[in-house]
Amino acid sequence: MADSPRQQRAAIASVVIPAHNEERTIGRGLARLLNGAPTGTLDVVVVANACTDATADVARASGVHVIETAVAGKAHALNLGDADCTVFPRLYLDADVEVDLATVCAMVETLDEDGIHACSPVAVLDLRGTGPVVRRVHRVHEELFGPRRALAGVGLYAVDEQGHRTVFPIPDVVADDEWVNRSFAAEERRVVPTARSVVRPAPTLLAHLRRRTRVRMGNHQLALMGRSATNSDGRISALVRLVRTRRVHIVDAGCYLAVTAIDRARFALHLRRNRPVVGSASDPVATCAFSSIPLCRSD
Repeated sequence: MADSPRQQRAAIASVVIPAHNEERTIGRGLARLLNGAPTGTLDVVVVANACTDATADVARASGVHVIETAVAGKAHALNLGDADCTVFPRLYLDADVEVDLATVCAMVETLDEDGIHACSPVAVLDLRGTGPVVRRVHRVHEELFGPRRALAGVGLYAVDEQGHRTVFPIPDVVADDEWVNRSFAAEERRVVPTARSVVRPAPTLLAHLRRRTRVRMGNHQLALMGRSATNSDGRISALVRLVRTRRVHIVDAGCYLAVTAIDRARFALHLRRNRPVVGSASDPVATCAFSSIPLCRSD
């Protein structure tokens, strides 16, 4: 179910926000996104998918276009919202991630550059409310992977019209951001240094492990589809270097190694049991299957 057709407006970009049971976060995110934006500056489409809460009503209260669907799944929601857009470039934003108008404008300007067809912001982790072990793990993870994260794991990516033709429609994948990231050569995508997204990691160790299992499953699925990453886990030598240069504490490194070992063991167990993949980015305990793609042992 969709709202009545929108009037044609001279928006600078379309923003698609898939949302599943996000009534507690969607209003805050939309308020930050729309703050200072004259009416019609952004063409925002919220796709409330399989919601059992007031996500759609909260989004409508912000004055944005809302589509409701009983079909669960982020990929379906992205494609549904995308089909409703008429403006390029297009941004795809997680419902629990916050960005402001300045970030959108910076990304739009970046996509005007020759040869750049996709871009993302720099992630800023809001670790308030997270446990001490989770904070230590993220401290190390950001040092190891933050500088080379590219389009994935930051809650927002954008494509121009040519980039859109490359990646849409999104296939039924778990990790849509990694699908997009791996669809472009390094010189075709860019992390915009002046753009920021506020990302709130899983607060507890168990929730973090569940989310990490989903990430590994998503990467594994893409590898089965022929979209392997050029690199994966950080090397021990890099971790040792971080400790020696005092960029992280040795306790941080110990927590990171221990949690990573558990993370890998959980992933291997999921593969052996041929269990479904942990689902939505904002709901790490939900599950969704790989469709017709079989689970098999990790390389």
